[in-house]
Amino acid sequence: MASDLNQLVLRIVVPELGSDGTVEVRPIVDGVDVVATGLPREPAESPRTLLGSDGPLVATAEPREVRLAEAECTEGCCGALYVTIRRAGEHVVWSGWRDPGDPETGLSEFRFDAKQYAAEVERASSDRSWEWRAYTVARLLQQELERQDEWFERWDCRLGGVHSYPLSRAWFTFYSPHPRQVGRDDPWLQFRMVRRVSPADPETEAAEILARLLTRDPREIAEVCGGTPEWAEQLGYRWTRW
Repeated sequence: MASDLNQLVLRIVVPELGSDGTVEVRPIVDGVDVVATGLPREPAESPRTLLGSDGPLVATAEPREVRLAEAECTEGCCGALYVTIRRAGEHVVWSGWRDPGDPETGLSEFRFDAKQYAAEVERASSDRSWEWRAYTVARLLQQELERQDEWFERWDCRLGGVHSYPLSRAWFTFYSPHPRQVGRDDPWLQFRMVRRVSPADPETEAAEILARLLTRDPREIAEVCGGTPEWAEQLGYRWTRW
């Protein structure tokens, strides 16, 4: 019976202005925040991770394990919350709850109407009303950088990501040397660039930032933000603490 089915709402939670928190997708089932139940006091995964037309929340006949949340100090330290999602005829089933750090998640199986479920995933994926300007620029810039394989290979780099906290700046991070080019114990560094976002149209701003980036070696205009002082010295870069 339809009355026996659960109801899903995907709530986007935006951190306070000036904080270093991240945007979260909080799955609410029948009014209950499942992350707060299964992994209390820890952040849920981001819209970039969970949402989209081909994102992990899209239900298929093939069961898929999806991580809904990870402890702020990393999964290996304090756990994470996983669920297996599958399409079963006219229903979508969430089951097989798992936390590597705790055998008891306190969550049981949920069963949703497939049409309601798909509509909610589509609604949450297409809603951009919560984005602030710098976040939109960061999202668009990351989409473009993910297509620049040849550029990263030319400079022996690997994309980390493009992020924005609730401010007017975007962070672009990358790693070098590319892990395919070095051994497990060889030195590597993480680099970052911070760009203040102008009041221009986000698509125009992202395109202009990308055009400037692609004209040169990104390591020449970025600062080291990860790795070790010893590795920075070996690779010929100045070690920066931030």
